[in-house]
Formats: sequence, structure tokens, C-alpha cells
Amino acid sequence: MKQKNWLSIVLSFATQCRTKIILSVVFAIGSVTAGLVPYLSVYQIITQFISGAPEMNDVWKWCLIGLVAYAVRFLCYGISTTLSHVSAYTILENIRLKLAQRLMKAPLGTVLNESVGKLKSVLVDRVETIELPLAHMIPECISNFMLPIAVFIYLVNIDWRMALSMLITVPIACVAYAMMMKGFNKQYADYMESSNYVNGVIVEYVEGIEVIKAFNQSSSSYEKFAKAVASFKDYTLKWYQSTWKYMNFGNAVLPSTLLGTLPVGMLLYVCGSLTPQDLVMCLILSMGVVGPLMNFTTYLNEMKTIEYAVHDVDKLMNVTELPDVAEPAVLESHNIELKDVCFAYEQDGKQVLDHINLMLPQGSFTALVGPSGGGKSTIARLVARFWDVTEGAITIGGKNIKDIPLSQLADVVSFVTQDNFLFNCSIKENIRLGNPSATDEEVYAAATAACCDEFVLALENGYDTMAGDAGNRLSGGEKQRISIARMILKNAPVVILDEATAFTDPENEEKIQRSIAALTKGKTLLVIAHRLSTIKNADQIIVLKDGQVHKTGTHGQLLDTDELYQNMWEAHIGAKNWSAGSLERRNDCV
Repeated sequence: MKQKNWLSIVLSFATQCRTKIILSVVFAIGSVTAGLVPYLSVYQIITQFISGAPEMNDVWKWCLIGLVAYAVRFLCYGISTTLSHVSAYTILENIRLKLAQRLMKAPLGTVLNESVGKLKSVLVDRVETIELPLAHMIPECISNFMLPIAVFIYLVNIDWRMALSMLITVPIACVAYAMMMKGFNKQYADYMESSNYVNGVIVEYVEGIEVIKAFNQSSSSYEKFAKAVASFKDYTLKWYQSTWKYMNFGNAVLPSTLLGTLPVGMLLYVCGSLTPQDLVMCLILSMGVVGPLMNFTTYLNEMKTIEYAVHDVDKLMNVTELPDVAEPAVLESHNIELKDVCFAYEQDGKQVLDHINLMLPQGSFTALVGPSGGGKSTIARLVARFWDVTEGAITIGGKNIKDIPLSQLADVVSFVTQDNFLFNCSIKENIRLGNPSATDEEVYAAATAACCDEFVLALENGYDTMAGDAGNRLSGGEKQRISIARMILKNAPVVILDEATAFTDPENEEKIQRSIAALTKGKTLLVIAHRLSTIKNADQIIVLKDGQVHKTGTHGQLLDTDELYQNMWEAHIGAKNWSAGSLERRNDCV
């Protein structure tokens, strides 16, 4: 598929602020135009004095005109910059909101396949890069490009030879820049790849520093970190050293307009073709285009960075969304059925589930168990429609979940995982996410049912305590209990628990299990369990192995008939007895 032009993408983002952008360009051109008037004033004043009998009234008049034009120039520039920046940051806000909405509607697998660092880079850093063309390049590039053209036309009116002499350095500088840009696309692509690699190594080193210290791997890990940084430095310096001569030569030659205008102007003056005031005016104007020309080349250097940023944003903006429907579905019940379900992840195409057929009756307690990699979490996530099945269908109440609006499905299904995210707001508001319209009393009741009281009330500000970034002020077990409180408050008819008590301490696990059992009574409950003792009372236990249903039955039936389940149970009981014995020995020591 042909890649879209980055400038067209940028302009597509600017459609909603088109009027402001156009006005910004108009005022930028007005600023440039007003900036030429002082040169005209200087020309008229010089003419007055060279004539030998200056009219002071005319001199003061042209001084006033020059000052007013200078003020108009800054006023127009201020208005242009204000309009362009207001437009730019409005558009950046909308881009970030659209990206967030797109990610919310995308299959979870698409989001999980991208690292947090990369998503942050696109949403924050790359989007910020787009501010440059929107706020500066579009209005200022146009105005900076038009100024040399306007000066050239003006010089043509004075003497076409002076106009051409002003441009004598341009082709020389262009040759130098062309040599510098040779192979630029490949070099920049290599630079970005090298940059992404070193960023990944840095993030890995920082995030894993606790493990590195714990296993005394600081020297080897630091060596990898240091090599990555040194390699990036060496590549960057090598690239710079291969181009700096051309870049410095071009930057030195391009603004040196006097190289052409001074000798040509003096020759024309000596020959009598140019008056003194015209000579001075040509020299001044040729020097006046130096700033805009250099600004223009600076923007050209920035274009490649912007191009990569815009394409990264556009790629994320066009991720495939889960198909949604608008018409609310009428559910006959909350039975869940998987009909000949197959599933493979897009990135590797490996079949994770192979023709799964299951029925989870309304109000029943179903548990999924089995060896790691068997597909337990995948089934749970497919029921919540984090992905769409590759083949087959999943129905709730006889309705294919693809025909249920995503917002309605989110209300029907409550999902609690092992690793739950808390926002940096109060614990009370974190729990209230389960039901934003819930009263404080309902929040406290849900928290009490999830055994949150004992640690929350011990905090300085109780339920008004901030949870910290990603809940970093709380332990894993405490975060999990808050997530269970959210689930209780949501009160959805279908509840999926992915080992919801994995981080909970043994003293509270039994209480939370009883709370969950009581509060999920009458609901369709699906539990992914690693601790088999927590699902002994399930109405049906489904043993999964290699993406297929290995065996189905109650706890007692599976112990009598299935060797795999027997081995899992014996391993669980052995681990539980060892843990209990270890705790008892520790208490004896105390």
C-alpha cells in the first residue's frame, strides 16, 4: 500500500481550524509585506539627502511611515502566531482524543502488541512534533518563502542584473545541500531504528533494575546498556561527520548575498547604470532576505523528523476497529455459549483455540483450568470481546456478541484480572469507576464486601487517599481488592474473574472468596483458576489443554476420571501443604 504524503496528513488534521490557519498565513504575509516598507522608507530618506537639499518634512514623514510599518509588522506577526498556535494546540488535543478513542475501539491484541513506551511516544512526543508544522511551518514557511520572491521582483524593477546577482549563492548552496542529502532517507531510517533500539534498552534497564540488583547482574546488564548507548553515539557522530562539511559550507554561502550584489553593484555604479541610492537599497534588501532564507532551510531540515512523526500518528489513527452496532440488543438470558470457536493471534497466526464448544448456563459457576498456554485467558477475553474470534461464534442470551453494541456488552460483562490498573485519584474514585453514579455509601459497602476496609481506613486520608501513579502506593493484593470492589459495585450479570485473588494474602482470601460467592449468586460466573481449591464448588470445571477442551465435569468427577486434573490437584495440595508448613515453622520461630 502506497504511503500517504505527510503534508497531506498534516493538512487533513488542520481542516477543522482551516479559517484560523488561512488567516494566520494572511497575517504572516502581511507581516512580511509590512517589513519591506522600512526599506522603502530608508531608500526615500537616502534619496532626500543625496539630492543635497532634503525636505525635513518628507524625511520625518518617511521615518514615521517606517516606524508604523515596523509596528504593523510585529502586530501582524503576533496575530499570525497566536492564530496558528491556538489552531495547533486545538488540533493536537483533538488528535490525542481521537487516538485514545481509536485505541479504545481497537482489538485489545492490537494495543497489547505495542509497547507502552511506543504508545506514549506516539501519543505525547510524536503528536507534539506535529505542532511545529501547524504553528510555524505553514504560516512562516509561506511568508519566509514569499519575502525573497518579493525582494527579487523589487530588485528587477531597479535593475535585473542586481536581482540575479542576489541569487548567485543559491545554486552553490543547493549543490552543497544536495551532496549532504545524498542517501539521507536510508541514513535517517537507520538513525530512527538505532534510536528506537537504544530507547528500548534504556527502558528495559530502568524497569528491570530491581531484578538486575536482586540477581547480581548489574555488570552484564550495564554492559549491554553502555554498548547500546555507545553504538548510538558512534552512529550519530559518523553520520554527522559525513555531512558537516557540506552543511557548514552551505550555511556559510547561502546567506552571503553580498558576494554577488556588492561587486556587481559597484561595477554598475562605476559604469553609471546604478544610482548611489539604488545601490544602497539593493545591498540592504539583499541582506534582508538572509534571515528568511536560513529559517526556510531550518524547516527543511525538520521535515524528515516531522514526516516520521506524522506517519506514526497516522498509522495508529488507522488501526482496525472492532465492528460495532448501534441498535441495542435484546438478550433473552445471560447464558454464554461458544460455538466451534477458533482463534489465532494476527501477529504470528498460531492457532490458540481449536474448535471450542462450551455452554455456560445463566447463574452457573464455571471454572477454566489447565496447563499454562492452554487458552484459558484467551477464552475469557473473547467472551468480553477484547478480540473477535477467527472462526465460530460466541453468544450471550442467544445473541452473537458481534451484534451487541460494545457499550452494552461492557455493561453486561464485568472483568477482573490478576494485574489491575489504578488511576492516580482517590481510592474512593477508583472504586467508583465500577459505577460512576454510585453514592459514597454504595462505594463503602462494595469496599467492605471486598475486604478493603482494613487497609484503607488505616491510611491517613482513608478513602480519599490518592492511589498514586498506576496505584504504586498500594500493594498487589490491595490493588486487587479494590478491583474486586469495582466489580461488586458494577453488579454486572456476567462476571469473569482471571485469578482475582492471586495477590491476596491467605488471611483474607477465604473472606473475599465468600464475598465473591455471595455477590455473584444468580450471575453467570466464569473463573480462571490456578488455585484449584478456590473452584472446588464450581458447577462445571473445564480442563483446557493445547487450545482444546480436554475434559469437563465437577471437581469430584474430574478427580475420579481425569489423570491431568488429578496431577494438577495433587500438585496444588502439595504446594498448599508446603506453604502451610512453612508458615507454621515461621510462626514457631517467632
